[in-house]
Amino acid sequence: MNILLAEDDSTLGELIVFMLKKKGGYNVEWVMEGEDAFYYATNAHYDVLILDWMMPNGTGVEVCGRLRKQGYSGAILMLTAKDSVQDRIDGLDSGADDYLVKPFEIDELMARLRALARRNYAPIVEEEIQVRDLVFNRMSHVVRLGNEVIQLSKREFQLLDLLVQNRGQVISREVILDRIWGNDSDVAPKTIDATVKLIRKKLKKVKKEQLLQSIRGVGYKFEA
Repeated sequence: MNILLAEDDSTLGELIVFMLKKKGGYNVEWVMEGEDAFYYATNAHYDVLILDWMMPNGTGVEVCGRLRKQGYSGAILMLTAKDSVQDRIDGLDSGADDYLVKPFEIDELMARLRALARRNYAPIVEEEIQVRDLVFNRMSHVVRLGNEVIQLSKREFQLLDLLVQNRGQVISREVILDRIWGNDSDVAPKTIDATVKLIRKKLKKVKKEQLLQSIRGVGYKFEA
C-alpha cells in the first residue's frame, strides 16, 4: 500500500512512518506542510492520504478541499486533535473519507487504512502516458519505446515515473532523493546519477535520441 502522510509534528510523524513500514510493510512518504501534501498528491499515486488538520502552508481541511475541487477521488483520512462534533462535520464536509482523533492506537490507524484501501477508489490519474513514441503505463509498470518493451528495475521505474509525470520541468537531485529513496536514507547523489545512466542506456538501445536531459548542477528533466 502506498501512503502519503502529511504531519508537521516530527516526533509523531517519525513514529507513524516507522510503525506503518514495520507493522504493515507499507510504502510511506512523509511531508510536513500542506502545500507539499497537495503537490505530492497531485503528482503521484497513493492508496490513502493521511492529512493532519493543523499544518503550516495549508491545513489538512484546506488541502482536502482543494484536492476534491480538482476532482481528486482517492481515499483521504483526516488526522487531528479536534474532537468536537462540529470539527468532525467540518473535516468530513471538506471531502475526507474518515476521521481519526489524536491520540490514537497505531493498530486502529492501520485498520482504517486497510478499510479505505479496500473501497477501491478511482484509477490512477494518467494511468498511461504517451510522449512521442514512448508509452509509460503506471498501472502495469510497462514501458514501451516504439515496439520494444524496456525492462526497468523498481527504482529505475520510480525515477522515470517522476520525470515523465513532470515532463518538461527540471527536477532537482534533492527532490529525486526525497521522492524515490527518502531523505533519511544513506543514498549518495552519485546513486541518482548512476540510476539515470542505467535508464538512458536501456532507452538508447532502442532510440538514439536522448530523452533524459542533464541540467548541470541542478538535476534532470524528461524532454517533452
